[in-house]
Amino acid sequence: MPRPIRASFKLSALRHNLGVARRSAPNSRIWAVVKANAYGHGLVRVAQALAGADGYALLDLNEAVRLREAGSAKPILLLEGIFQGADLEIVDRYGLTTVIHDVEQILMLERARLATQIPVYLKVNTGMNRLGFAGEQARTAYSRLQASGKVSAIALMTHFADADGSTGVGVQLERMRAWTAGLDGEFSAANSAAILRFPEAHADWVRPGIMLYGCSPFSDQNAMQLGLHPVMTLSSEIIAVQDLKPGDWVGYGGTFEATRPMRIGVVACGYADGYPRHAPGSNGSNTPVIVAGTRTGIVGRVSMDMLCVDLSATPDARVGSKVTLWGEGLSADEVAASAGTLSYELLCALAARVPQTEVE
Repeated sequence: MPRPIRASFKLSALRHNLGVARRSAPNSRIWAVVKANAYGHGLVRVAQALAGADGYALLDLNEAVRLREAGSAKPILLLEGIFQGADLEIVDRYGLTTVIHDVEQILMLERARLATQIPVYLKVNTGMNRLGFAGEQARTAYSRLQASGKVSAIALMTHFADADGSTGVGVQLERMRAWTAGLDGEFSAANSAAILRFPEAHADWVRPGIMLYGCSPFSDQNAMQLGLHPVMTLSSEIIAVQDLKPGDWVGYGGTFEATRPMRIGVVACGYADGYPRHAPGSNGSNTPVIVAGTRTGIVGRVSMDMLCVDLSATPDARVGSKVTLWGEGLSADEVAASAGTLSYELLCALAARVPQTEVE
């Protein structure tokens, strides 16, 4: 028998969360963001479940080709664009849309020999300061794309730095309007946070990411409050039980010390499966888990293949009892917060060795 750990993916939850995005931005079309193997959920699986989206947005050219060869005819947007001139031949052949965010990419496009004109998104740097053209550079880039004769349409986009925080989107939207005034083209800016909080940013296309997978983009509102359903559930089982005396340590480094007689369960899940090694399990700070339907916490340091949980609240737990690490009944957001990170990281870190199943 294989190790009892498994990741299950609820396809109906994906469709439900897409519906939340659609109702939140009813006048916009949707780029479903499926980068990083659909946030660890499986690229083709997710794209097929999200057939109601208007297009897919991702980073990797090979992933875009996989979607096309899997039968998807919807628009596919390369969010970081091309990395070398030869990429444009693939963009052309597979009917992709590419972001242009740097003058070197414009040069590649100007030199390319294409069978057809291709649609592009011109990225404007309004404050994120990662990719894109700022100020007058945006107009210059737009003019060069028009003059190249290589593009069929130019859309405009930007990315918000703090749509989930106190700054919001106002300053960046003002810059976008000022820097692109008079330029024709569809516009896309809103990520999950902006979709849910800033309708003024919805524009022609929105780009939901983390919300599609049932997690919240906010620290002050959880997924349940936003009406989102978890898609991935990571679960395992108790594979051993230990009885501790006061003073006994658990795991490497003795970061947890029993202060009373207690039972602990050993769970078949560790950092080699994608569970965060830094998740706290010390006295007074325990990352939540669910054992046999009861909420408890981990104890000791997470190791490569195992972690330990407190069974004090579950006296009937034994070898074979089910453990939910995150997902149904325990949001990945909460687990991530306990570990000092974001649910994005947990979902994307799911290891290839974890068996996967799909449920409706």
